[in-house]
Amino acid sequence: MARVQRKAGPRSPTPAQIERMFAALAAARPEPQGELEHINAYTLLVAVVLSAQATDAGVNKATRALFAQVRNPAEMLALGLDGLKAHVKSIGLYNTKAANIIKLSEKLLAEHGGAVPDRREVLETLPGVGRKTANVVLNMAFGQPTIAVDTHVFRVANRTGMAPGKTPRAVEDRLEQVVPQPYRRHAHHWLILHGRYVCKARKPDCPACPIRADCAFPEKTAG
Repeated sequence: MARVQRKAGPRSPTPAQIERMFAALAAARPEPQGELEHINAYTLLVAVVLSAQATDAGVNKATRALFAQVRNPAEMLALGLDGLKAHVKSIGLYNTKAANIIKLSEKLLAEHGGAVPDRREVLETLPGVGRKTANVVLNMAFGQPTIAVDTHVFRVANRTGMAPGKTPRAVEDRLEQVVPQPYRRHAHHWLILHGRYVCKARKPDCPACPIRADCAFPEKTAG
């Protein structure tokens, strides 16, 4: 019986190569910033909940007027569910998201004095908040070196061979192991922005890629 030839996956970059990749990403964007507009930890939390299966640009368009009126849980509850829906109705799944935001605002007031918790296990008890949302809030609001794996991070981690995994959690766990400590604070922002603007899903811009030399993607476009 003939042996079936399996297509080999990308090789795993060495630690030195991963270090060079993050050094190059850092050089390209020394102070990477998340693109969700917010005022404080609470408005960041609201924006991240709204961003699930939505673009940052679409969320920002909806929240500019909202955050001019609402900056804390008490003000959100004063606005009410219908008032919130009126602001965010352009965002996908807005009914469910708005209901979760009202519920999490109630819980923040009842159990945390209106403050956003700085621990993942507590954040994940809030309605509409999963691990990725918690990681974004911990990183952006509290400066913790968490790594939030969205579609861009998942794609870049797998495509480059840096942190292959079949699930976001598997990729997150692998990135926790391989990202050099000096780059942990901004790692997920560098990977998100690289995936959004360079290592795009349908047509990666390999000729413009600052980590091309160490990337293990076997189908790099010529340039």
